[in-house]
Amino acid sequence: MVERVARNGLNVAVELADFIEGQALPSSGITADAFWQGLSDLVHDLTPANRDLLQKRAEFQATIDQWHIDRRGQPHDAAAYQAFLREIGYLVPEGPDFSIETANLDPEIAEVPGAQLVVPVMNARYALNAANARWGSLYDALYGTDAMGDLPKGGGYDPVRGARVIAFARAFLDDHFPLTTGSWADVDDVAMIADALAYPGQFSGTTKGGVILNNHGLHVYIRLDRDTAIGASDKAGISDLLLESAMSAIMDCEDSVAAVDAADKVLAYGNWLGLMKGDLREEVSKGGKTFTRTLDPDYDYTDRSGKTHRLKGRALMLVRNVGHLMTNPAILDRDGAEVFEGLMDAMITTLCAMHDLNGARANSSAGSVYVVKPKMHGPAEVAFADQVFTQVEAALGLPRYTVKLGIMDEERRTSVNLKECIRAAKHRVAFINTGFLDRTGDEIHTSMQAGAMVRKGEMKNTAWIAAYEDNNVDVGLACGLAGKAQIGKGMWAMPDLMADMLAAKIAHPQAGANCAWVPSPTAATLHAMHYHDVDVKARQAEIAKGGKRASLDDLLTIPLATGQNWSEAEITAELENNAQGILGYVVRWVDQGIGCSKVPDIHDVGLMEDRATCRISSQALANWLLHGVVSRDQVLAVMRRMAAVVDRQNDGDPLYTPMGPDFDTIAFQAACDLVFLGVEQPSGYTEPVLHARRLQLKAEQNG
Repeated sequence: MVERVARNGLNVAVELADFIEGQALPSSGITADAFWQGLSDLVHDLTPANRDLLQKRAEFQATIDQWHIDRRGQPHDAAAYQAFLREIGYLVPEGPDFSIETANLDPEIAEVPGAQLVVPVMNARYALNAANARWGSLYDALYGTDAMGDLPKGGGYDPVRGARVIAFARAFLDDHFPLTTGSWADVDDVAMIADALAYPGQFSGTTKGGVILNNHGLHVYIRLDRDTAIGASDKAGISDLLLESAMSAIMDCEDSVAAVDAADKVLAYGNWLGLMKGDLREEVSKGGKTFTRTLDPDYDYTDRSGKTHRLKGRALMLVRNVGHLMTNPAILDRDGAEVFEGLMDAMITTLCAMHDLNGARANSSAGSVYVVKPKMHGPAEVAFADQVFTQVEAALGLPRYTVKLGIMDEERRTSVNLKECIRAAKHRVAFINTGFLDRTGDEIHTSMQAGAMVRKGEMKNTAWIAAYEDNNVDVGLACGLAGKAQIGKGMWAMPDLMADMLAAKIAHPQAGANCAWVPSPTAATLHAMHYHDVDVKARQAEIAKGGKRASLDDLLTIPLATGQNWSEAEITAELENNAQGILGYVVRWVDQGIGCSKVPDIHDVGLMEDRATCRISSQALANWLLHGVVSRDQVLAVMRRMAAVVDRQNDGDPLYTPMGPDFDTIAFQAACDLVFLGVEQPSGYTEPVLHARRLQLKAEQNG
């Protein structure tokens, strides 16, 4: 049983109440009574509206399902389908043109393009690494990855590889900071570089340890240190190139974490509070040494006139709240029901961020709080999020619109109504982002009854996804986000394949996105080079002049596998790929509470897996089951076979609990539930199953 205390009409788990009153409220300027009354009012005022929105989702899904069922066996009539969606209110009328009116935005949001990290906030080490990823060593990123085409061989420092790294870095400087004559490879005195640059405006100034240059709003710190081995062997004394890398970082309370109860939520909120106070610390053991990791300081430099300037040493931190769907047992309302977790997150993460607003503003110099809101379906749900934060601001005594909103364009009803979604938060919107993974899961679920879908790997070649990616940028620019907010692109999911990322991810700034997600600080540094390659502001202006590129017809094209006749081998391969991905992710989520990790795929290639990738795989299998492409017995046999593969892949983990040979573990059952109960899951989300099974395991462990 959860020990609880009564607070203003709420029954709160003791550990959460202790955290709020003992850590979050002191120095915030908010009294305990004001906070609890504000949260109680928020819960009891807005829970009915939250429930109504979820009911509307279910009604839309049931109506769309029936439309497809009634026409089963007939060719899909796209025009009739679009008219039907308008008739039921799924497609809303589009209003007049407008521009967002968001004020008090930090330059990392409004002006400067760059990589964006997303990390599970429950892991303090990862959170600190992400915050400190504002600056990254290009030398280290090149030397330690396959970015140059191969991996280091190990066995100590390889001077030949080191020379290749230095040559690569000098070529980068030649490309983006050209000299009036000659090459950076010939420079022997960086102190004289200000007068040698072809574009003198690229010289920002000098620091005690080097020179600061700038390009497209991003800075490069040429570090000079002849006391290091690299600097001593370099004729210019250059020991490293530090690139301004992760301009922003999303501290995630949602997709990449496994937070199912008060203890989990306190860990998430506590780390976010530490980041906002600036005092988060974590003991780290690495290479046989133990040290304390903290937030990095800022950099000071002096320009040619002698004036001192400061460069932030940390990424601008945003916090991702959960969506509107889930409740959490950490707090019960006056009727004894679990409160909606999104309401809890809104109040508590904003309270924690007040320590930054009230202090030195080490995170937001503009005095704003940045909340990313995922999994919203359509304008009404965005309007509800705006209403939630308006009430939170009033309860906490903050000016209206202090909280800025990041809209994840990752659900179909949001994509097709994106302009009206942005309008619903036009005073708050700070970013829109194409979350193509969740968006694919929702695409499958929304059209579940229409027929069998194409294989997962073919989704990226379908009409809807190309239209979706273009539409996000087109609508964002039309709504005035250029120079005011972020237009983002999704995650690179293969953290070990950096050469492939360098080849592929330049497409994101070329598409007009001024930020894109990366899986690690190293990836942020490498991806930062793309924002030197592409002038995103100029690219956005070019796209805006060209007019809208995406059509609603394409956006509503259902990715049906019409006329495809897969071989038995192709079907088996698809089953195994999806089943292995589901099991590899779910077993860690349920058994160890790991919400996001690098999971080996069926070919032992490490992929970043989270609930969004799991949603795709489980919905894909549920769809094929529904339409008879595969049978239940066939899927179950593959699930057991792939569980054995996953057990082998985790053989070296002392904390791992094998699913075989009996396949009766809670984790294995959770994975099966996601597939066999996939059609009935709300929007195809994985959270209801995963939360229930994780809570079941915790209850059994606690006796």
